[in-house]
Amino acid sequence: MRTVPLLLGSAAAGAAAVARRVARFRPVEAPVPPADAAGLDADAAAARLAELIRIPTVSSPDPGQVDAAAFSRFRDRLAELYPHTHRVLEREVLDGGALLYRWRSGTDRPPLVLMAHHDVVPVTGQAWTRDPFSGAVEDGWVHGRGAIDDKGSLVAVLEAVESLAAAGHTPVRDVYVSSSNDEEVLGVGAQQAVQVFRDRGITPWAVVDEGGAVVSGVFPGVPGQIAVVGLAEKGLLGVDLVTSDPGGHASSPLPDGAPARLARAILRLDAAPFPARLDEVVLGMVDAAGRHASGLYRALFANARVLRPLLATALARASREANALVRTTVAVTELEGSSARNVLATRARAHLNIRIALGETVQSTVERLRRVVGDPSVEVRVLSGNDPSPVSRTDNEAYAALGAAVRAVYPEAAVAPYLMVQASDARHFAQISDSVYRFMPFDLSRGELDSLHAADERISVAALHRGAVFFRHLIRHL
Repeated sequence: MRTVPLLLGSAAAGAAAVARRVARFRPVEAPVPPADAAGLDADAAAARLAELIRIPTVSSPDPGQVDAAAFSRFRDRLAELYPHTHRVLEREVLDGGALLYRWRSGTDRPPLVLMAHHDVVPVTGQAWTRDPFSGAVEDGWVHGRGAIDDKGSLVAVLEAVESLAAAGHTPVRDVYVSSSNDEEVLGVGAQQAVQVFRDRGITPWAVVDEGGAVVSGVFPGVPGQIAVVGLAEKGLLGVDLVTSDPGGHASSPLPDGAPARLARAILRLDAAPFPARLDEVVLGMVDAAGRHASGLYRALFANARVLRPLLATALARASREANALVRTTVAVTELEGSSARNVLATRARAHLNIRIALGETVQSTVERLRRVVGDPSVEVRVLSGNDPSPVSRTDNEAYAALGAAVRAVYPEAAVAPYLMVQASDARHFAQISDSVYRFMPFDLSRGELDSLHAADERISVAALHRGAVFFRHLIRHL
């Protein structure tokens, strides 16, 4: 009969521990003085961004489809728009057209690297409501391809550098600005920049590239702003599923032909998604953002580590974006069969675009694909792939400086780590630095985020201005 009191006592102790954990689960960010925006002209920055949008630096995996003259005009116009930057900083044009600037400090401290590519994706087949390369500035918005991704970031960086260079500022450590010309096609510009650092024996103090942003309403229970800073990015794997048949006339089809076997393989993959799990980066995001939640949400997030499997499942079901954070995803992006309507397919192919979660590898992912497909007549052919990037540090001076700069511009925002589900140039710099952060210092709405790589890409003049204030504050307080 003593069992019941013991169980009750154990339950009470557990409940008390949970209550204490919730009570301690509060925001930990220290307030910082607001950033100084004096001398940064929002309208002038918007006008300069508009000019750069009008130069269609569209990249392509086929070099023959690239307008090299447009990229040359872009480089020339940068020098004209930012004369103090080009007077004070040393500029290198790497093979192919990537740009690397160095702002010397006169010290041997490890440098800060600010990244923003200047190539953009095509607009073909998209229903824009205005010319995508008009660079129109209307009603407080800058419109056009690259407004956010990633010419907006480049302009925010250069506005900050130009302002400081004009005032005679010298940074306390070297500052590099790296701008590749082929990020959108997974090109080599950033790799060339990394090789420059390697050849010169330079290990960056911190690297800041595109990635997370300041967002609202995306985290359950947290109504305010969250600045999500990418610490890592998922791996990228390209796979073809291929199966073959003798072919023949369509009037005499074969049972279980190549298209049927391919369709079955795709359905098997769709029915057996990779397992959902909460890695340490996403768990860190839950911890940092969850401290700003209220009520039952805060109680849930305070116990996220204990409830890890349950929370992973809940996030997987919450939205497409949340699902991508907690598992390896497989997207079928291309399908190929017969080349004629009355001819049986001799070859059926599907391309899989796969984003590999932290904790998994190209090898483990391919092995699982083969097990799930379970058909030796369907070849799993690996075209390209890279493992997830290393996870950057949050226990150092660099991350603290980044967080302080965020709070100086966005005082109400929670700063939270984030796993980037897309690929970026930053993954190359992760080979030479343990402090690579993927963050665009813009407060972006859901509509603006949805316009990336889509029609009607745009950024508000106010957000662009705040981005420039962020970068200037970061450089000033290195």
